[in-house]
Amino acid sequence: MDRIDRHILQALQENARLTNQELSETVGLSPSPCLRRLKRLESEGVITGYHAAVDEEKLGLPVAIFMSVKLERQVDSELGRFEAEIKKYPEVVDCWLMTGENDYLLRILAPGLKEYEHFLTGIFTKIPGIASIHSSVSLRRVKAAPPQPV
Repeated sequence: MDRIDRHILQALQENARLTNQELSETVGLSPSPCLRRLKRLESEGVITGYHAAVDEEKLGLPVAIFMSVKLERQVDSELGRFEAEIKKYPEVVDCWLMTGENDYLLRILAPGLKEYEHFLTGIFTKIPGIASIHSSVSLRRVKAAPPQPV
């Protein structure tokens, strides 16, 4: 990946709705080579999709909770079972397998604390194999940025 590929990625991260003509002008290429590079970045899996960034608060989900989860056992079958289970819940918008004291870090969105409490006590704590859960409610997002190509 060279400087032009990185410029293409940066431009698309800022506005994925650019036409090929606009993208080629932004990165200083003619349209055909720009489109070839774009298709290569897609076929190599560097670009994995195109998404609309949405305002979670305007969707009615202003409360973000970060939850650390420790499983009773850290074996492949238990990890797989937990991962399959949490994929069922739209409240869980991010889930990361972690190193360190806890096994997973989740980001959960909810309309309010009452709804989060219902999710936590009525659904989440019933998932088998969980040893402990630690939750932190975010006050506000300080930074949200797409990754910059290196």
